[in-house]
Amino acid sequence: MTAASNLVSQPSNLPLIVEKDVQIPLRDGTILYGDIFRPDGGSERFPVIMNLGPYHKDKLWIPPPDLEEKPNPYMNWETANPLWWCPRGYALLRVDTRGSGKSPGQSEPSSYQEAIDAYDAIEWVARLPWCSGNVGTLGISYHANFQWRVAGLQPPSLKAIIPWEGRADQYRDQAYHGGIFAMGFLANWHNTQTAHNLLGRTRGHNPDAFNNNLLWHYMRNDLDSEFWRKSSAQHEKIEVPLYSAGNWGGFSLHLRGNTEGYMCSASKNKKLRIHSGSHFHSFHSEEGRLDQLRFMDYWLKGTDTGIMDEPPVKLEIRTGGSTKPYAFRFENEWPLARTEWTKLFLRIDREPSNDPGACEGELERNPPPKTGKLTYATRSANGHAQAGRPGVSFATPPMAEDTEVTGPIVMNLWISSTSEDADIFATIRNIGPDGKDVCEVGQRGDPVPCVTKGWLRASHRKLDPKRSLPFRPFHAHDERKWLKADEMVECQVEIWPTCMVFKKGHKLRLDITPCDTIGSGHFTHYKADYNIGAANTIYAGGDKASYLLLPVIPEK
Repeated sequence: MTAASNLVSQPSNLPLIVEKDVQIPLRDGTILYGDIFRPDGGSERFPVIMNLGPYHKDKLWIPPPDLEEKPNPYMNWETANPLWWCPRGYALLRVDTRGSGKSPGQSEPSSYQEAIDAYDAIEWVARLPWCSGNVGTLGISYHANFQWRVAGLQPPSLKAIIPWEGRADQYRDQAYHGGIFAMGFLANWHNTQTAHNLLGRTRGHNPDAFNNNLLWHYMRNDLDSEFWRKSSAQHEKIEVPLYSAGNWGGFSLHLRGNTEGYMCSASKNKKLRIHSGSHFHSFHSEEGRLDQLRFMDYWLKGTDTGIMDEPPVKLEIRTGGSTKPYAFRFENEWPLARTEWTKLFLRIDREPSNDPGACEGELERNPPPKTGKLTYATRSANGHAQAGRPGVSFATPPMAEDTEVTGPIVMNLWISSTSEDADIFATIRNIGPDGKDVCEVGQRGDPVPCVTKGWLRASHRKLDPKRSLPFRPFHAHDERKWLKADEMVECQVEIWPTCMVFKKGHKLRLDITPCDTIGSGHFTHYKADYNIGAANTIYAGGDKASYLLLPVIPEK
């Protein structure tokens, strides 16, 4: 037992009260259904931890055998375990969001309306006679995303949020990566949730559930607009204490939400934690639950657990290839103040090759004195993937010493195309001395052969100067600046934050491709028709400086 675990709420033997299908009235007359789990403490009043989502509050989740929390009849996907929290003096409220599970109404996943509904549920439960009046929110993924939105509405009874691996900007984090529609995950997610609501045992509860035409709305609103702003975090209005927990492996959906949420939220009491592994193992680990409990005890019970005395940033430092968690390290800010922002310039050495292990050039500290260029095909004429290897690659020489890269990354790239647009996919890889990828555990628990990724559709290259930072470009996504044939343009590609110690003898490899490649998994993107039969050219050197901006971290 650690010193920190002695300062938190200890489990009691109070009986568990379970209230199923509780009706929660909303301001517009709609009723949501929720389940309440609470300790039977007589006249004692307890704080509440709430979550709201479309995954069915009644649906039993059977965890894998290696989860530190063991199965029980009350486990539910991506939510807190009542048999752990209730004995420690907390009540849990699980709510089916509108148009899902048992809750009637028009389904509007991840919407402004859903945030209003969450506000009403928070204030409703805070007034119940057994509640202390203090409410926190906790959950993974969807159950994290709603927290960013409701926090911006500032419900009076909301005292703390822990968005655990949760996107915040619906356009940039989830739907359009660099302006490219992330259809693979979204189409699968939407169809799966529709099936879960309308087929099988659940169909009798709510036969009109999940009727939302979500994919049409997402594709119809393919530029950023008020449609997306209403359903995204309003960071300037988030003042509640927050513990933002990200995952280095979440570079295709959630991680950006956690780092941006920490950097941009107005809260004066905020912490950032980034771990590794699957997206639920850390949440249910003893170490993860202790962090959650220490934060909730402090803000919902007024117990000084010491968590707010610790440095605000806690990072798991990846050293490559482990299937187990790495060691954490505390830091005082994000990005790290001692970062040595290092440019590695692209040097073009040879023509493209179909050899999967080939590199067309090197990444080097000094910019090449003359401009070189390199042309690669995008798609074949019939729209199917071209034969052989797509795109081109650049790599560093073998590292002379262990080199830590921790923070956001930028790729500055000069490019032209024979088409009116070009899709740019950037993949960072860790190549061992044997020439093979060093894999990390991904969000789904599978080995992923890349470190992080970034994307940009060239027509979306316009930056928002007020929100862009030298280490994190912020693209406006409010208009298209079409390419003219063979016109050279400069693109700043946001590559999502990462942490990797590239060991001595390893290489950092950069793949630049026109499509999804290694490490994409089920986070794939729509291949627009202008990719058919086009040729893209990248330029490097001279007055066309193409480079990676890396956050290199010196030893303390």
